[in-house]
Amino acid sequence: MVHPAFEPILRQARERPPVDPSSVSVEERRQSFRDEALALRGAMAPMASQEERTIEVDDRTIRARLYVPLSEESHALVIYFHGGSFVTGDLDTHEWLCRRLASDTKMRFLAIDYRLAPEHPFPAGLNDAVDAIRYVAEHRSEFGVANSRLIIMGESAGANLTTVAAALLRDEGLVLAAQVLIYPTLGPELMTESAHTFATGYLLNLDHLRYDYRQYLGHFGDHNDPRVTPLLRLDLSGSAPAVVVVAECDPLRDEAVAYAGLLRHCGVPVELLEAQGMVHGFLEMGAVVPEALEVVDDLAAHLHRLVEDPAS
Repeated sequence: MVHPAFEPILRQARERPPVDPSSVSVEERRQSFRDEALALRGAMAPMASQEERTIEVDDRTIRARLYVPLSEESHALVIYFHGGSFVTGDLDTHEWLCRRLASDTKMRFLAIDYRLAPEHPFPAGLNDAVDAIRYVAEHRSEFGVANSRLIIMGESAGANLTTVAAALLRDEGLVLAAQVLIYPTLGPELMTESAHTFATGYLLNLDHLRYDYRQYLGHFGDHNDPRVTPLLRLDLSGSAPAVVVVAECDPLRDEAVAYAGLLRHCGVPVELLEAQGMVHGFLEMGAVVPEALEVVDDLAAHLHRLVEDPAS
């Protein structure tokens, strides 16, 4: 059952359903996404500093933003990848969550502005994610965390990039403290009970997500490639310990639960945080649903434990 605080938001969304993404420009969609994100977020947590950074890799520059909390207790850096269906989202749309988690965890957060579709189809965004993580791992002192462990975190589409990057970098021997997957999308074609139940009317429209997958994949047609559909990766053993956050009323819920089960089957430590009554994107809505902040705080506690006591 959806949380009562979401009812007015969902009612308004159903009365004024989002336009078909194919009928508007990508610039209009991005501006609309940005406007909605800024309207729903709460007060921003104060930071000791906020720095615009660039990561130079190969023939391109990846923009990033470093959040330094007022006090630091845990020796870890979190590399964060925003949501937005591979098409929308930027450093500003998810700033509230990065600041809140940096404050709660007392860890530095580095948000990555990876390339978006349709201008930059697969695997451009994934390459940015992998290259950014690899660069930070090799240049930790540039980010003020010379001896710190690394956590990678993604939300929705960013969680897809996060878990794929975790698997690819595992094969290179790069050690991560954790991978954090916040209501991840794990493939363009997987149909589950939650996808059927919550396909429309719960903020994330599944048909619109399928459209965005087509934008993201471009001419790449192999949906069985585990870089596209991580649930189809045969061996996840040796992957970084995972924290998976799911919302009860999210079409993506069941595939995230299934992925947590797959990780466990492969011997990977997993903590599954199930938020009752919540919808996709709820962590960004603390100003509207105060209970969402409890999940943010719970997630921060899990990150602390992973860094301070990995054996737990």
